[in-house]
Amino acid sequence: MSTDKITFLTNWHATPYHAPLYLAQAKGYFKDEGIKVALLEPNDPSVRGAQVTLASLAGLLIMKQDVTEIIGTGKVDLGFKAMIHTLAAKARDFPVVSLGSLLDEPFTGVVYLKESGISSDFRSLKGKRIGYVGEFGKIQIDELTSHYGLTPADYTAVRCGMNVSKAIIQGEIDAGIGLENVQMVELEEWLAAQGRAKSDVQMLRIDELAELGCCCFCSILYIGNEGFVAANPEKVRAFMRAVKKATDFVLADPYAAWKEYVDFKPVMGSELNRKIFERSYAYFSQDLKNVRRDWEKVTRYGQRLGVLSPAFTPNYTNEFLTWPLEKESADPTGDQKRMVELQCDVARCGGFRRLPDALKV
Repeated sequence: MSTDKITFLTNWHATPYHAPLYLAQAKGYFKDEGIKVALLEPNDPSVRGAQVTLASLAGLLIMKQDVTEIIGTGKVDLGFKAMIHTLAAKARDFPVVSLGSLLDEPFTGVVYLKESGISSDFRSLKGKRIGYVGEFGKIQIDELTSHYGLTPADYTAVRCGMNVSKAIIQGEIDAGIGLENVQMVELEEWLAAQGRAKSDVQMLRIDELAELGCCCFCSILYIGNEGFVAANPEKVRAFMRAVKKATDFVLADPYAAWKEYVDFKPVMGSELNRKIFERSYAYFSQDLKNVRRDWEKVTRYGQRLGVLSPAFTPNYTNEFLTWPLEKESADPTGDQKRMVELQCDVARCGGFRRLPDALKV
């Protein structure tokens, strides 16, 4: 695919937490940096074999691959992907590298409704149908079942991709892996529309179940094809400067940012999406850096799961972030506890809130 544009593939169809990317386009930040960026959306990137449609100068190209494979094989230059999938792609010899972070440590876990008979005891999942996103989600659940004295035969795995909320609502699964700032919000709003308590949706957090001490395995990253990055370092720096400027705008004035995002991407204009944006606000990375501590933890986790080899070297760099980077938190566990309280407050009252910087140093 020959083009002078940088091609960027999202990890999902346009969603509220993609705001910095689309605002960098809408506000002309890419143009200001002297680059052209084509923003591409997969139809359903969570399902291996899903179709991805790319509008290019040569015409229409249809591919059936995972997002990391598409980037790794050089068909697209840059994209979004979660940390654990970025690591797993590299382990499968796809040359991808993380250039920075979009979302830091969104809470991820097994989401369920109280009526399902599931409780805070992981063993209550015995005999249940559990939905998962992709190949790695099944590996995670299998490892957790063994941790709690169960086996994969004790539950029914259902691959439903990002459509966990829909599958729970339609009764296709009893629980599924999801994000606090996306699937939890979708189910809360569905419950409210039914006249039911939002608190009827619960989550068994994977970081707590697996004793990880962090939620960073699902941090959403800006990733790139290593060959493209090596051949175009100035373009990559320009791209990262543009999305950093857009991130600064989102964090400084989330109300104006949301309005401009909806103006640029009208499909975002729903109350549900607005609430997902509010719940995502606290997770946006302010300096976009790859946090070394998190990469080390998730690499060890991947090695424990057998996804990564004992000698695996994490595939990330901060060399394209050309601004001062913040110090790593001195109390990441405390930050997680404070984030739980903050997000509960946002769920109750709405609005835009983040952890004070003073609590993270």
